[in-house]
Amino acid sequence: MAANLPLGQMSLEDKLEAMELLWADLSATPDQVVSPAWHRDELRRRREQLEQGSASFQSWNDAMTGLKAELRGYQAP
Repeated sequence: MAANLPLGQMSLEDKLEAMELLWADLSATPDQVVSPAWHRDELRRRREQLEQGSASFQSWNDAMTGLKAELRGYQAP
């Protein structure tokens, strides 16, 4: 089945929302999704940065709130 989305007519916020819906669906069956080897390497690199104190992270909800706020043209608190 080919998906036909009007990407040229969709706003960036609409496209991100579509990606969130796709991700939610894909993550419901993680055993069907195989991660490439570079994911493991990148996770290892990021873990090392955290352990060295040269990186930090935020929750998914905080990250999404910040991104959506940026799309609306202002910085989240």
